[in-house]
Amino acid sequence: MKIVSWNVNGIRAVMKKDFTASLELMQADIICLQETKAQDDQVAECLESLSEYKLYSNSAEKKGYSGTAILSKTEPLAVTSDIGIEHHDREGRVLCAEFAECYVVTVYVPNSGSELKRLDYRQSWDADFLNYLKALEKTKPVIVCGDLNVAHKDIDLARPKPNYNKSAGYMQQEIDGLDNYVNAGFVDTFRHFYPEEIKYSWWSYRAGARAKNVGWRIDYFLCSPTLLSFAEDAGIHNDVFGSDHCPVWLTLKN
Repeated sequence: MKIVSWNVNGIRAVMKKDFTASLELMQADIICLQETKAQDDQVAECLESLSEYKLYSNSAEKKGYSGTAILSKTEPLAVTSDIGIEHHDREGRVLCAEFAECYVVTVYVPNSGSELKRLDYRQSWDADFLNYLKALEKTKPVIVCGDLNVAHKDIDLARPKPNYNKSAGYMQQEIDGLDNYVNAGFVDTFRHFYPEEIKYSWWSYRAGARAKNVGWRIDYFLCSPTLLSFAEDAGIHNDVFGSDHCPVWLTLKN
């Protein structure tokens, strides 16, 4: 089974950039999307041609902002939106599909912002979202994927020193937040398989960053440790374009 996660930076925009052809090449059983920037009916209209998948989406109250979606060839046992905390649940950032073996959660974690205005909020989000995941894990293992908006280690961004404690996505508070997930047992699957590989999943649109590979790895698959024995491989589709992020993926044995 292959699960793909992709921050598409606008589902209507990416549909104009060979999105469906890219999905066909990736041959995913489950596709988790972030930053759809559309309401549920607009997401459904954009993706109606993908008839082999069941579609579920969670839109923000604010139109054209945030939003998540899951496409699955197998119908989930249940699908739920949000984490049950009102001030977190207005932006369509979380969608959870329950399957027989595990939960699959797609998440678009809040960005602290260019002036770090949401850094404090981001810290409360990280703590509350981790509690939500651990509550799910009491029932069955969890796979959580998406744009976590943080580079974890120096290896995960091209220019760590000038960005450390100066830029959103590489503030110590954000790094601590991801450390808390790892300390709580969640495994960064890409680093599990490739501890030393330098590969990125997001590039600024400025200054030809992608062509120069001046990027950040901020998109992840984390999983409960009990799922590691089923995990076959994880990776990053650097060759897939259409967004400022590229897709990341995880394969599991049946």
